[in-house]
Amino acid sequence: MKVAIASFAHTHAGSYAYLLGQMPDVEVLSADPDGAAAPDTGPRALRGAELAEKLGVPYVDSYDELFAWGPDAVVVTSENAGHRALVERAAAVGAHVLCEKPLATEVADGQAMLDACAEAGSILMIAYPVRFAPSYLRLRAMVEAGRLGDVFAVLGTNNGKIPYDARQWFTDATLAGGGALVDHTVHCADLIDGLTDGASAARVYAAANHVLHQDKGVQVETGGLVTITYDNGLLATIDCSWSVPDNGPTWGGVSLQVTGTNGSVEIEPFLPHVGGTDEKGEVFLGVGGNLDESLLATFLDAVRESGPPVPGKTPAVVPQPDGAVGLRTLQIVDAARRSAVSGQPVDL
Repeated sequence: MKVAIASFAHTHAGSYAYLLGQMPDVEVLSADPDGAAAPDTGPRALRGAELAEKLGVPYVDSYDELFAWGPDAVVVTSENAGHRALVERAAAVGAHVLCEKPLATEVADGQAMLDACAEAGSILMIAYPVRFAPSYLRLRAMVEAGRLGDVFAVLGTNNGKIPYDARQWFTDATLAGGGALVDHTVHCADLIDGLTDGASAARVYAAANHVLHQDKGVQVETGGLVTITYDNGLLATIDCSWSVPDNGPTWGGVSLQVTGTNGSVEIEPFLPHVGGTDEKGEVFLGVGGNLDESLLATFLDAVRESGPPVPGKTPAVVPQPDGAVGLRTLQIVDAARRSAVSGQPVDL
């Protein structure tokens, strides 16, 4: 299988490239033509041909060369604003697509991406790796079995470090679509989507601020709180921020507390770890499976089973979370952005 990696802009791109490079039945090719112009500096800022060499994956200088290679699948890991163009190009050359989250910066772009993949018969999967965490899978099984009764409330948190030192585009309102409100709301929104079989958000109310990281001159929001009322009556609140200190031992974490008429369960997928200290300070070593690996395996299995895309035909396997999930979570983010500006709830 020929798998193309379009851009190293996203921090997960290196993980995907490394994992794909270890698969004996996968041929990898990468391109990151915008990497040389990125303003990032520091030990984690490597991009372009240098990063490809470090990861041990072949590299070409342009997207034209990348798509001319004839990939079976494309992993889109560009800046958020670049997702639409790359997904449409992938669909046009008959490739299946795994796209980083959020789906796009604007709802209209997200819808266009879904339409392009549907017309081409391509898979469009969204990179929400927390869906594959064992604790989430157990929680979902409990909800589906009715052990919590009727779920009526969810409290989610996604707090992490600001990705400023390695990828400054995350703090560019045009390239990212916003700040922490965009970056961190979508993960929890996706987990809720998976628990509710795609319940639609009916109303969103959000507040955001710029209190954190003022020393970095960041213009986008660095913290926020989003409240979502779904059409099935579920009420969800998501705490999203870049509140983990720059010198923290880990990037951050995700939690989800789900309450139903029969009880409540809380999960923290990234909490299990081995901790301690060394000469550099506090140590946090996560334990457990690699969620990126599970995500990629699910995508590639679907590509193999579906075969080459057939225009206008739905692929044999549509792996979750799919493009429709990506669009629903993007609609929530878009409503949250508008609510944070207006100070009023937004009806969807």
